[in-house]
Amino acid sequence: MAKDLTKLNSALQKLAQRKKYWAIESFQPYDKQQEFFAFGATKRERLFMAGNQLGKTYAGACETTYHLTGIYPPWWTGRKWDRPVRAWAAGESSLLVRDTMQKLLCGEPGVDSAFGTGLIPRDLFVEKPSLARGVTDAFDTIQVRHVSGGVSVLRFKSYEQGREKFQGETIDFFWGDEEPDEKIYAEMLTRITATKGMGFITFTPLKGMSKVVIRFLNEPSEDRAVTRMAIEDAKHIPAEERAKIIAGYLPHERDARSKGTPLFGRGLIFQVSEALITEPPLTFVPDHWFKLWAIDFGIGHPFAAVLLLWDKDPDVIHIHHAIRLADEGAGSLPVQHAKAMKQIAAGIPVAWPQDGTAREKGTGKPLSDLYKAEGLHMLESHATWPDGSVSTWAAIKEMQDRMTTGRFFVSSALPQWFEEFRMYHTEEEGKIVKLQDDLLSATQKGLMMKRFAVQALLGGTSRASRSRKAYIAEGTPDYDDE
Repeated sequence: MAKDLTKLNSALQKLAQRKKYWAIESFQPYDKQQEFFAFGATKRERLFMAGNQLGKTYAGACETTYHLTGIYPPWWTGRKWDRPVRAWAAGESSLLVRDTMQKLLCGEPGVDSAFGTGLIPRDLFVEKPSLARGVTDAFDTIQVRHVSGGVSVLRFKSYEQGREKFQGETIDFFWGDEEPDEKIYAEMLTRITATKGMGFITFTPLKGMSKVVIRFLNEPSEDRAVTRMAIEDAKHIPAEERAKIIAGYLPHERDARSKGTPLFGRGLIFQVSEALITEPPLTFVPDHWFKLWAIDFGIGHPFAAVLLLWDKDPDVIHIHHAIRLADEGAGSLPVQHAKAMKQIAAGIPVAWPQDGTAREKGTGKPLSDLYKAEGLHMLESHATWPDGSVSTWAAIKEMQDRMTTGRFFVSSALPQWFEEFRMYHTEEEGKIVKLQDDLLSATQKGLMMKRFAVQALLGGTSRASRSRKAYIAEGTPDYDDE
């Protein structure tokens, strides 16, 4: 009996030791993690874009371990190496690399007894890792025995070192945790070219539609794949806890931190290349296209108006004309605003913002009525979405979606519109900076109310008009005569 207990105790101790120093063996992937791994068999570049604490970084550490050791689990369907590899693990700063990537791979930094309790089995390390300069207990390089008999090498790097530190060496793969600058990302891709290697990055998209995110989401390639993971995909988070976790995030960050959706609300809002949305001035506008004016009243800022053309069949919006007038001097009155619009296109419905319901001090009439009195076809109520909401972020999202799918174009003859486009940004807290955004604001109102656009002839009233010529403003092109 005593011998049996001794054997059992010995077996339990060995099991505990195995679990402690071979933690990788207990990993079972979630469906999204498995999807991410599988893409590695055919894709050169991969992005695991997920919310916080959902398992994206852990997945990156597990894959790195499999490649360094050459020991792949039975369920593995991703790429395999049957030889030792050379690789990089890179993050935002040396401190963060130590406390996340190094910790997951090697164990708690600075604790000798914890070395080897990470995902890389302690028995497979070759000697003690070399230390990096500048950050206590941070590793520079680790060597790991590969099942084939050779030794794999992994170097830890940080984006803060700059692009130059990512030059020179040829590697088989890289793992980037958190989003790199596009120049550093391009440099890392260059390092895997000669080996026909691969790279994968894992991050929560808190930088919004950055160039790296746009590369994966809006620039399709046979060599590229993205996996998106939401809090609902993380089985270690109980369903009853998810709502509490989401509520704890800042409102403008909730989708990014819980769903892996690129954050709208930090820095530049539109990070789409101007070349993708710029078109030459249209010399012919089909009669069947739908037209709508949209304005932003000049209350303490310039008055703005944009003329939207909507080709409904392919669902493409064209910003055909834009007007921006200072809110002081000769161009500050409704009569001047209306005159400028009617010279371009009279008889077109006009979408307007909520502040048009405010009463003008001098007359006591709603501001929108003053414009109606000047001959503009003001819509009956202020701009809203079909459900009655007035969300600016919904308009921004529609603009972004259209821009990146070839359904939104702006005439190259509208430099003021592009000036605002380049500067449209938010504060750190995600609040839109309401400066020099007049034309963009008008554009957003137009998108909200595009359901009221009509098949009108530019320069005249509706298509049904019997006397079109009477409504053509002087100097307006006659499109039917083209």
